[in-house]
Amino acid sequence: MARRTAQVLVIDLEATCWEGDPPPGQESEIIEIGLCLVDVERLERVERRSLLVAPQGSTVSPFCTQLTTLTPASLEGAPPLADALRALKRDCDAPALAWASWGDYDRRQIERECQRKGLRSPLGPSHINVKTLFALARGLAREVPLGEACALLGVDFEGTPHRGVDDAWNIAGVLCALLRGARRGV
Repeated sequence: MARRTAQVLVIDLEATCWEGDPPPGQESEIIEIGLCLVDVERLERVERRSLLVAPQGSTVSPFCTQLTTLTPASLEGAPPLADALRALKRDCDAPALAWASWGDYDRRQIERECQRKGLRSPLGPSHINVKTLFALARGLAREVPLGEACALLGVDFEGTPHRGVDDAWNIAGVLCALLRGARRGV
């Protein structure tokens, strides 16, 4: 992902999960980092990418596969989180960019997992919570799920829900719509 103009890096994480509490000895681990760059000047989504990550201390449950479509086989050969974070830093110039996600889960998950594994997050300090921003901009009484936000904007969700790369693409679309509205004074 090449950096050309002012950009925001939109991220959506998928992590191992279970239908209830994790099995003993397992914690939720990042298994996909979905990325989408937004050109802030043109308010366009310019690139998207999926970084698959091999879990090191947890398993991809049938519930997780049903939710994300990611299977243990699809993660075979994927790098560990440390390598994926290096690629994020190298390929996206992540520390230099403001970054955004839908809600605060992604920010907290990457912080928790980096701390647990002794890694340094490549993401810069400027985080935009698009979920909160959307609710505030639309005067909503509560934050809404991403699919509902797309519906409120009159756009179809593109791709598969709970796939990081598709969620990041759709979050970036919502962010562009919000910024367009702000520029028009809406």
